[in-house]
Amino acid sequence: MPPAAALRELLAAAAARLAAAGVDAPRLSARLLAAHVLRLDPIDILTRPDLSLSPETQARFEALVARRAAGEPVAYLVGEKEFYGLSLAVGPGVLVPRPETEHLVEAALAFFAGREGLRFADLGSGSGALAVALATHLPRSLGLAVERSAAALRYVRQNLAAHGLAARVLALRADFGRPFCRPARLDLVVANPPYVSAAEYAAVSREVAAFEPGEALTPGETGLEALDALLPQAVSALQPGGLFLCEIGAAQGPSAIELVAARPELAEAAVLPDLAGLDRVVRAVRRSC
Repeated sequence: MPPAAALRELLAAAAARLAAAGVDAPRLSARLLAAHVLRLDPIDILTRPDLSLSPETQARFEALVARRAAGEPVAYLVGEKEFYGLSLAVGPGVLVPRPETEHLVEAALAFFAGREGLRFADLGSGSGALAVALATHLPRSLGLAVERSAAALRYVRQNLAAHGLAARVLALRADFGRPFCRPARLDLVVANPPYVSAAEYAAVSREVAAFEPGEALTPGETGLEALDALLPQAVSALQPGGLFLCEIGAAQGPSAIELVAARPELAEAAVLPDLAGLDRVVRAVRRSC
C-alpha cells in the first residue's frame, strides 16, 4: 500500500492519465472523482490542494480513475448527475441527463408561469429528470413518467422517492407510441426521446457508445422516428390549450416542425433554440377546437 499522498499530486497524475486516454474533460473528471471519494463538494477540491489522502482513499480514487480512463462516464462512477439544480441517481442502463434538456423545463415553466395543479406526462423519462424537475417547480402538479426500459424505470422511481415526489408522479412502464392515459387529460406533455440519427450515432464518442444505452439515443436512420411515433399519443393526451414540448437534434428543426405542423390538432408550432442558438426544442399548443 502506497504512503499517504497529497491531493495536488494525485489530481495532476489522474488528469494526465485521463488526457492520455482521450476522455472528455480530464481535469474536471479527476476533480469530480476526488470529491466523490473524499465526500467533499467539488469546489472544496480546488481550495484544499495539500489535503492528504490515506492509502485506502488513494486506492479507491485510482480505481475510479482507471475506470474513467476506460471511458466509463463520471456520472456512473459517482452514481449521480445534477439536472436543473437537482441531484439525480444514475447508473448503467440509463441515459445521463444533459444540460440541453433543461430547456424543456424552462419552456414549460415560462408557459405555465403562475399556474398550479397541472397534469403532465414525461415521455421516455430515462432517469426521471424532467418529471422530477417539473413536479418540483410546479406545485401540486400531478404527473406520469413514461418509460419502457425496466432498468431506467428503477432510477425514475428512486429519484421520485428521493425528492419526495412519488405520491404525485406515477412511474409507468409503457411504450410512448401507445396510449398511456385517457384522451384530453393533460396540460403538458414533454419528451426527450431518442433522436440521434444512425450516421450521428456511428460517430459518437466511445464513452457514449460503449456505456450509455443505445436505445435511449438513436431510434433509427433519420433520428425522427421516435417523434413521429409519440406525436399521436401526445396529441390525444393533451386537453385544449395544452402544451407539447420535445427535444430534437440541432439539425432537425425543419423536419421536426414539419411533423408537428402536419397534426391538425396542433397550433403555434415553433422551434426553440438553445443557448448556442441551435435548434433544440419543438413546441406546439393543442387547438381549442
